[in-house]
Amino acid sequence: MAQGTRPEAVAKKTWCVPKLNDEFCERMEDVLEQYEKPLDPNEPVVCLDEQPYQRVDDARPPEPAAPGKIAKQDYEYRRCGTCSVFVAVEPKAGKRFVQAKRHRKRADFARFVRDLLKRYPDAERVHLVMDNLNTHNEKSLIETFGEEAARPMLERIVWHFTPKHASWLNMAEIEISAIQRQCLGRRLASLDKVQSELSHCSRDRNRKKIKINWTFHRKDAKRVFPELYRK
Repeated sequence: MAQGTRPEAVAKKTWCVPKLNDEFCERMEDVLEQYEKPLDPNEPVVCLDEQPYQRVDDARPPEPAAPGKIAKQDYEYRRCGTCSVFVAVEPKAGKRFVQAKRHRKRADFARFVRDLLKRYPDAERVHLVMDNLNTHNEKSLIETFGEEAARPMLERIVWHFTPKHASWLNMAEIEISAIQRQCLGRRLASLDKVQSELSHCSRDRNRKKIKINWTFHRKDAKRVFPELYRK
C-alpha cells in the first residue's frame, strides 16, 4: 500500500468494522488479484471513486503580496455549495482521469464512465475497481443512455467491488488524497474553478506518470486476516 499506510492500521481505523466473512474474502481476493496482474493495455485495471468537495469563497477580498508586505487572507469564508470530484486512476500506468460534477447521481456516474471508456479506445475490456455505492452498477448506464446505447459500453466493463466497509482496498482513495493536497486545499468558489484546478493537477501528474506502488498482496491478506483462511 502506498505512502507508508499499513493495511492493519487502515482496517482498525475503519468507522464501520467490516464483517470478515466469505463475501469479504472473495471480494478482497478478487481486487488483489487485479492489482497483481501485469500492465496490459488491452485490459487495463482502473480504480474509480468520488469525493464530495465543499466550494468556498473569500468573505472579504484578500490582500496580495507586495514588496515588504506579506499576502493576507481573512479567516472567514463564504460557502458556495458542494460538488463531487470523480477520480479514475490506472495505478501501474501512471494515468488518471478527473472530473468535477455538481452531483453524484446515477447520470453523473454514467457520464463519467462513458468519458473514461473513451480514453481507452483500443482496450477490449476495462476492469473497474470501486466500492459498493448504489450508483456503481449497470443500471446507471442503462437509465442514463438507454439499453441500446449502454450495451456496447457494458460489454467492455468488468466490475470489481471492494468488500463492504473496506474501501481502503481501492487505490483511487490514494489518488484522491494526493489531489486534495496538491490542488484542492484552497478556496475554490465555482465548479469551473474546481474543474480547472483538477485538470491542471491531473495533466501534471499524467505527464510525470506518477504511479501507485501497492504492496499489499494476497499473501499479506492471509497474514493480516488469518481468521478468513482457517478453513
